[in-house]
Amino acid sequence: MQFIIAGFQGIFNEPIILVYLIFGIFLGMVMGAIPGLTASLAVTLMLPFTYSMTHTAGISLLVALYVGGISGGLISAILLNIPGTPSSLVTCFDGGPMAKNGKAGLALSLGVFASFVGGIVSAVALIFISPLMAKLALLFGTWEYAAMGIFGLCIVVSLTGEDTAKGLIAAIVGVILKMVGIDSLSNVPRFTFGAWQLSAGLSLLACLMGLFAMTEILMQVRDLQEVSTIRESGKVPMFPGREVLKGTGKVFASSALIGVGVGILPGVGQTTSTLLAYTYNKNTSKHPEMYGTGCAEGVIASETANNATCGGALIPMLCLGVPGDTVTAILMGAFIVHGITPGPLLFTRNVDLVGVVFIGYLLCNIIMYVMEWGLMKGFINLLKIPMNYLYPIVLLMCIIGTYSTNNRVFDCGVFLAVGVLGYVLRKNKIPLAPIVLGYVLGDTVETNLRTAIVSTQGNILPWFSRPISVAFLIAGVVMLCLPLLRSYKKNRKAA
Repeated sequence: MQFIIAGFQGIFNEPIILVYLIFGIFLGMVMGAIPGLTASLAVTLMLPFTYSMTHTAGISLLVALYVGGISGGLISAILLNIPGTPSSLVTCFDGGPMAKNGKAGLALSLGVFASFVGGIVSAVALIFISPLMAKLALLFGTWEYAAMGIFGLCIVVSLTGEDTAKGLIAAIVGVILKMVGIDSLSNVPRFTFGAWQLSAGLSLLACLMGLFAMTEILMQVRDLQEVSTIRESGKVPMFPGREVLKGTGKVFASSALIGVGVGILPGVGQTTSTLLAYTYNKNTSKHPEMYGTGCAEGVIASETANNATCGGALIPMLCLGVPGDTVTAILMGAFIVHGITPGPLLFTRNVDLVGVVFIGYLLCNIIMYVMEWGLMKGFINLLKIPMNYLYPIVLLMCIIGTYSTNNRVFDCGVFLAVGVLGYVLRKNKIPLAPIVLGYVLGDTVETNLRTAIVSTQGNILPWFSRPISVAFLIAGVVMLCLPLLRSYKKNRKAA
């Protein structure tokens, strides 16, 4: 209750936060609606502009961008059959066919309403689960945090597809990027190659912008073209109607629970949760043959799980300092930039900030619902803007934001170099998400593990004698073995 009270007090004491929430939702939906401009990019672009704000206002703006960006992807997914964000891919399965069948307005209404329901459920989960998890996290020591970081990396690697090796390569690249500079524990330079500019390490913002902005621009620039023909949406009702929603209660409930549950798992993200929710509801449906042909339940399952994952992903980031997905990894970087360390102590030292995040996230979902419905025609018109006009603006914003962080031209060079690196990796089908999580979690693992080993004078046996750390290590091994097991079963079945 104290966090709820603190949240309302923080917002009413600083009314500008409401303005930032509205602006963040709007900009996030714009970025999410346009294919190629994702929620990750939206949060990354605006991160430098939060430096001059208070920590509550800055974090609130980024959370609003997160919510708006994730929800905005449904617009292009339905009208163009092109996902605005990777997480809205599953929405294309039934949203696209509905639009093709002349029910674009209904599909948009269902998507917006389902996003709202998923967001509200995850907001409730965030408010009530986070304090409990934070209390549990107070039992964690250095051994537990090191094991938890390894578990998070194992999850990321195991969920990167059938080629686990590529996920592992990506995670290692992220760890190496973080290791550049003077070692904080031994004051020994690492990967500096004699260049004094690298002594301070690679700027987190420059790396993030390079991976998610520059890489995307390089990937898209070869195929710049005007957006394909947009299907007419017609009237978009604010509420889909009782007849349409009749019998969909199970879909809403199961998808919301799956979204929150998957969001809590470190490094999994919306794409996995939407696929799981869609598959589960299809397999348990009385009419599974309707899925993929323009089924309302398919849109509901995808978008409910999509937004429910947002609140779920914030829980481990706030309570444990372990991001739930790529965007929360960027948000965690924002916390660090503002001089705040996510983790269990956050709930005792920064009650006002935690409260504002809780209430701000709840308000974001309400604002998103009203704004996305009210401005739907405007968002549709945005999709008609040629991308060759948008990408130069995005690139300019990236360069300005990167330079303004430390006023160093060198950071702009890092931004370009990391962008080229990301492009090379993407061309070789190596995912980028594990790089960010490797950057964040790698530091958690290294710092805590080395500190623990020093405290025990080189003895690592406590790592295997503490129940929580052992549980994380076993779970990590299991997650790494699952893809290998699936591959073995697939090959055996084929033989």
